[in-house]
Amino acid sequence: MISKIIQSSKKIVIKIGSNTLSNDDGTIDREFFDKFSQQVKFLIDQGKRITIVSSGARIAGVATIGKWARKEDIHYKQALCAIGQVELMDAYRKAFNRHHIHIGQILFTREDFLEPSRALNIRNTLFTLIDEGVIPVINENDTVSVEEIKIGDNDTLAALTTNLWNADLLILFSDIDGVYDKDPRKYQDAILLEKILDIDNEVKNIEIGEMSSFGIGGISTKLEAARKVNGYGIPMILANGKKDNFLLRLLQDEEKATIFLPKDIQNKEYDNQ
Repeated sequence: MISKIIQSSKKIVIKIGSNTLSNDDGTIDREFFDKFSQQVKFLIDQGKRITIVSSGARIAGVATIGKWARKEDIHYKQALCAIGQVELMDAYRKAFNRHHIHIGQILFTREDFLEPSRALNIRNTLFTLIDEGVIPVINENDTVSVEEIKIGDNDTLAALTTNLWNADLLILFSDIDGVYDKDPRKYQDAILLEKILDIDNEVKNIEIGEMSSFGIGGISTKLEAARKVNGYGIPMILANGKKDNFLLRLLQDEEKATIFLPKDIQNKEYDNQ
């Protein structure tokens, strides 16, 4: 079913988590960017339009400057993001340039979605970039965001972007295979929930694990992202982006993941494939 939904989707938002694009030592995983760009190029050649929401600015900043990793002061965090955002975009630029694809950076705060004229400007920019064959790479503007204007996590940002663009599908890539009934890192008998039709009901039966050291979110933010897009009739897939050729393997039904289906498409033909 996941394969068929990807195949039928023309406008896809892909969110990449910090742990997905980094090595175990916190450095940028260049091999990930090379393989990811190849897979996105394949989708584009199939006629699909792609928008990327990417975490990783802070972890890229730590890897670049080699200090301040444990600084909790907001100014140091913002400084790390300012440094890391340059490195992050450079990694995307180099990877996609090999396929003659341009990227464009867009940085958001919460107010950009709340103020109608700004939201309209965002939408127009997205459409212009994509219509001209440029892939938008979106992140929160962490260098200026404080609590009052902060979106909070890129799972939420990806969901807001998906709804604003009226995309057909949101894919969240993390370092987990999907939603389990309990933490698979602690329990060998944890069961992957491959299809979620009622988020509120499933939440009662799963264990919410801890967030990562660099990722702001956790499974709770991914569930909330699914609620947001499902409310607009858009499905969401949560999958493991650390695996080789993860995107193509999903397309070919060679990987398991969790798909959140909104009610208005739960009974479509591909639901029972």
